[in-house]
Amino acid sequence: MLIKSIKRSNCSESEVTPEAVYLNRRQFMKASSGVALGLGAGSVFATLQSGNSLVPPTPLKEVFGKIAQTSYGASETPAPFDVATTYNNFYEFGYGKGDPSERAGNLQTRPWTITVEGEAENLGTFDLDDVIRSSALEERIYRHRCVEAWSMVIPWVGVSLSDVLKRFKPTSKAKYVYFETLYDPEQMPGQSGGNLDWPYREGLRIDEAMNSLAMFTVGMYGSILPNQNGAPVRLILPWKYGFKSIKSIVKIRFVETMPITTWSSLAENEYGFYANVNPNVDHPRWTQKQERRLPGGILFPNVIDTQMFNGYEDEVASMYSGMDLKRFF
Repeated sequence: MLIKSIKRSNCSESEVTPEAVYLNRRQFMKASSGVALGLGAGSVFATLQSGNSLVPPTPLKEVFGKIAQTSYGASETPAPFDVATTYNNFYEFGYGKGDPSERAGNLQTRPWTITVEGEAENLGTFDLDDVIRSSALEERIYRHRCVEAWSMVIPWVGVSLSDVLKRFKPTSKAKYVYFETLYDPEQMPGQSGGNLDWPYREGLRIDEAMNSLAMFTVGMYGSILPNQNGAPVRLILPWKYGFKSIKSIVKIRFVETMPITTWSSLAENEYGFYANVNPNVDHPRWTQKQERRLPGGILFPNVIDTQMFNGYEDEVASMYSGMDLKRFF
């Protein structure tokens, strides 16, 4: 008798958003009607500017020819595109959830370069097109969990972060990877004030960065990333709270010691370096045992129990074997 093994990261039928609200056909037809044909892969990012459209912008498959389908989240139904693009944390554009979609449209995401520094052999400044072109794009449907106890299911498009980092040939001294967001207050008005120390900074242990779930993300819903969702490139780390998934990346640095990150430096007792989704460790001001899966309403808020590592325990738990996850949160 065959026994089917179900991973914790698989989603039950009751968790998913009804298929009827997932990406209506009219939105896709409207988004793709103006796509120019015949563009090569090398020119894709140089010719696209996402803005802050509330319908999917240019489909990536129209210019790349193919986005590999993966088994990640195959049983899940993503939230509607307009929900995923209008309820965001992107403090560079303001602290309200709707601020990014209202204010990010003028961010210029092409051309875009990433500077690589530190303990690696291949250092310098690289065009994003070249960095992405070295690996095949793929779509992964991941749960996305925020520390404020809300979550969504989103189909992200990108490449494995490990594939990107390996091309820079980190040395044995590279124990951590540091990431930095663009600092440009003229384009990002939220950087002109507030309590955060700009630019936004994040970091990962090297084995976390090389984990197969970690994604160097350039699109969502089959299309180029909208500005409000972190264009032109962001991280997606589905087993961690959303603040680890840094947006609009301009710098990568390989370092020997744990880097100082934005939120852990601002409120170390509230936002730990690891930021693993753990229902057993409450935020000092609210519980993490449950979450609101969006979309939801006042009468039907769609509250569900939070899963350890956001449901990806099978894939990532071994990295934290022997660690006190209440101390290293």
